Amino acid sequence: YKESLIKSAQSPGSTVLERGDADTDADKTHDATYYAPLLAQAPMEPPAAVARMNDVGTCVVWACVQHPKSARDTVAAALGLEKEQVTVNVTLLGGAFGRKSKADFVAEASWLARETGRPVKVTWKREDDLRHGYFHSVSAQYYRAGMDADGKTTSWLQRTAFPTIMATFVPDLKTPSALELGLGALDAPWDVPNMRIEACDAVPHLRIGWLRSVCNVFHAFGASSFVDELAHLNGQDPKEYLLEMIGPARHIDPAADGAEYANYDQDLAVHPVDTGRLAAVINSVADMADWGRDLPEGRGLGIAAHRSFLAYVGAVAEVSVDENGKLVVHEMWTCIDAGTVINPDRVIAQMEGAAIFGMSLTLHGELTAKDGGIEQGNFDTYPMVRMSEAPTAIHCHIMESDAAPGGVGEPGLPPIAPAITNAYFAASGVRVRELPLRKAGLTSVSYTHLTL
Repeated sequence: YKESLIKSAQSPGSTVLERGDADTDADKTHDATYYAPLLAQAPMEPPAAVARMNDVGTCVVWACVQHPKSARDTVAAALGLEKEQVTVNVTLLGGAFGRKSKADFVAEASWLARETGRPVKVTWKREDDLRHGYFHSVSAQYYRAGMDADGKTTSWLQRTAFPTIMATFVPDLKTPSALELGLGALDAPWDVPNMRIEACDAVPHLRIGWLRSVCNVFHAFGASSFVDELAHLNGQDPKEYLLEMIGPARHIDPAADGAEYANYDQDLAVHPVDTGRLAAVINSVADMADWGRDLPEGRGLGIAAHRSFLAYVGAVAEVSVDENGKLVVHEMWTCIDAGTVINPDRVIAQMEGAAIFGMSLTLHGELTAKDGGIEQGNFDTYPMVRMSEAPTAIHCHIMESDAAPGGVGEPGLPPIAPAITNAYFAASGVRVRELPLRKAGLTSVSYTHLTL
């Protein structure tokens, strides 16, 4: 399946955005393919719900759900009730990260309560959750850039292939939705005169669902990593090349290049991509990390930036790589422009959590299947970053802004993976184009001895 997905990304797809001619002649070209695997949200607290049927035929639920209206509709459909006959009381979620936006576990509790005539509590085991959830989509990304004699990028081709979330609701759907393409593909910030974005087919084999920052995760990994490749190919500083790719401060509406997109808590016509804000977080996070300082051999800095959910985030990672190629993440710096901020402590907490969540996905996150089922079942086979792996410090800065409030729970995640893998290249000279690093034996900790 992985081979077929990569082949799809490397073949022409449907053009969803076009500016100029991405096939125009260039002094030199460079291309690369990136791959990110299936992932699970893996909240520390698995899904749980309590349901009770009342004598008057109504149902009352207590559950850790992210989307109570959807949960009410799901329960009503399962029981054949009107939605007004269902009450959902939202408990503390614990972790969620998108998993608890789906109410399958709530429907189970409600159905059992009706059939038994008694209040019922359902708690999924972690094995249930990892093997029967709504998974974050596997993806392949293909990039090709043309450059002039000075190394400036003059053309950009991006192809993206991933099973769409919409296939969970529409059988046999092979093409991504405009909503998903608006999460890191159509809203590309590049100041490139010739650009084409293509969507490629991907056959779904599992239920695809929401995971923190959704498609921005793999789109940011591919795009930010490829820009870093172009910088090194041209012998230029990665931060400066990234800023050159973004270009002058301006507002971008993808519709001007023929893109059709769906609103996802945003309207790109009302809230266009603001490249000035993106450049500002890059400069700020680079200053925080003292970008450009001398580092000992085997140590490196990596930088990445991404816009998602109306917020702009830059990230820098400092890593070291030992003689066996093993990675240690020493420090991380993040900077966010989330517009008007009401509770700075909450923003910092979300950014710190995103850094650790992103490290877990980058170093360890991967679901695999065998004989028709997911192989992983608990944290021994689907590990998270442990305290022994965590950076000595995660530094967070919030930009002063009077812009409209943006997201903070999801935008901190996308630039983490490319910041770490770009730092890995700076420290070792080895380019990482596939996640997780654990699969290639590039992490410093093994969890094969753990039983949970």
